[in-house]
Amino acid sequence: MIRTIHSHEGHLGWDRAIEPVHFARSGETIAFCCQDAGNGHYHRDSTAADILTADPANVNPLTGPVYVEGATPGDALKVTIHEFSPSGFGWSAIIPGFGLLADQFDQPRLKLWDYDTAARKPAVFNDIASVPLRPFIGTIGVAMAEPGNHSVIPPRRVGGNMDIRDIAAGSTLYLPVEVDGALLSLGDTHAAQGDGEVCGTAIESAMDVSITVEVVKDAAPKTPHFSTPGPIARHLDAAGYEVTTGIGPDLMAAARDAVSAMIDHLSKSRKLAPEDAYMLCSVAGDLKISEIVDAPNWVVSFYFPRIVFG
Repeated sequence: MIRTIHSHEGHLGWDRAIEPVHFARSGETIAFCCQDAGNGHYHRDSTAADILTADPANVNPLTGPVYVEGATPGDALKVTIHEFSPSGFGWSAIIPGFGLLADQFDQPRLKLWDYDTAARKPAVFNDIASVPLRPFIGTIGVAMAEPGNHSVIPPRRVGGNMDIRDIAAGSTLYLPVEVDGALLSLGDTHAAQGDGEVCGTAIESAMDVSITVEVVKDAAPKTPHFSTPGPIARHLDAAGYEVTTGIGPDLMAAARDAVSAMIDHLSKSRKLAPEDAYMLCSVAGDLKISEIVDAPNWVVSFYFPRIVFG
């Protein structure tokens, strides 16, 4: 029988002193019930005003931790991701002070989503745009060796809030173990996101996730690595892409330029409000480093899938 770990069996922050909620055997399959990144703050009647009442200390809750028997420092924890059971409700937001272009978008904006729980139909954004879905785990990691409570927001060498779209069903993730039992936790599940999560949010959504944990002795990677089962963007590729670029000696500045250019393009070509274009870029578009050897300038590209517009 698969053990289910419920969202109330969770915590805020990474801390090796947190008591495990379950002791798992290597090779055991476990189901995690994950709360959304807002920790239930948003609901179907929420408005942009609710963004300003959210408590930053209460976001990105984690379900766990799970103590994996036999895991010791220097090992790798192998996590195989099986399937997702999405809730069908999600949200995306522009949060003042947060996101790649926070200086350009300083007013709160909220998008509420009702979507297909089987994740087969695109989620409707407005009358001209719908976003293909691909559920994944935004935050997954193990406890650090350093004592104390550490924020979930920045990703770390042991995993955490990596927000990698491809940590999805069928993928296998390897995490470096730094404490006995590894102390695995996960949360911040998403129904869809582009690479970069540029406005700071994806389609944030509560969902259940089933995984299998295995200990690989003496195989700790320096940082997380993972393998995927096949093509990683087939849900987006069918209609091709619009692509903008940022070019210069600073990768962050080039990334900002590339995204800003795409927002301008979508606003003009699709008659979108810049705020809506920004959120669509976050949930569907991909930032890519296209060139990093021709000094002194590097090229960052932003790919937006045309399939969003049908």
